[in-house]
Amino acid sequence: MTHLLKSHTGRLRIIAFLEGCSLLLLVFIAMPVKYLLKVPEATQAIGLIHGILFVLFIFATLFISILQKWNIGRVLMVMASSVLPFGTFYIDKKILSKLPE
Repeated sequence: MTHLLKSHTGRLRIIAFLEGCSLLLLVFIAMPVKYLLKVPEATQAIGLIHGILFVLFIFATLFISILQKWNIGRVLMVMASSVLPFGTFYIDKKILSKLPE
C-alpha cells in the first residue's frame, strides 16, 4: 500500500478507493438513516467527507489526464465513475491499476 503513495497514479487510486467507500457509506447507510429513521444529521459528516473526496478525485483525475495525455473519453469515463456506486472500484480495476506509475 505504501508504494501507492510514491506516485501520482498511486495517489489517484487511493483517492478513488476512499471516494468510492464514502459514496457507498452515504448512499447505503447515511441516507437510509436520514430518511427512514428521520435523523437528518446522519448525512452531515459523511456528506462533507464525501464532498471533499469527490473534489479531490476530480482534480487528481484532471492532473493525471494532463500528465499522461488521456483522450477526452477516458477522462469522462473516469470522472463518471465517481457518481456511480462501485464505479471507482470498477474503474480502478479496468483502467487505473494498468496505468504507468
